[in-house]
Amino acid sequence: MSSKYKFVIEYEIHASVKMIYPYLSTASGLAEWFAEEVKTLEDKTFDIVWDGQSHPAKLVSARTNSHIKYVFSPLNAEDSEDPSYLEFKLSHSEMTDTTFLKIIDYSEMNNEKDLRELWDNLIYNLRELLGAGHE
Repeated sequence: MSSKYKFVIEYEIHASVKMIYPYLSTASGLAEWFAEEVKTLEDKTFDIVWDGQSHPAKLVSARTNSHIKYVFSPLNAEDSEDPSYLEFKLSHSEMTDTTFLKIIDYSEMNNEKDLRELWDNLIYNLRELLGAGHE
């Protein structure tokens, strides 16, 4: 059994869910902040490239302006029973007029510090694109 790690983190982003969602749900949007390159393949599958390596991921569920989930193609038989996935959940607080982006990163990467640093940098890039400033 492979040992996967579920990393969950939430960020406050000063932009509307309608502004943020395309950056989470389209190949062109993801390519701007999340990966070196993202291509759309057939059947709701994206080819996500990091460090020159291809990582196919299938869009398995999505609700516009609310959530999106990608399941990565298994690397081996063991992985197919417990595939890595990435989920983005958007929520908006009417009271504070703030949008929260919750990220669930389920993968073999299990170093909490490295994951936090990775996502902090990625969200920094996303905020730059959105012109959403930094806390």
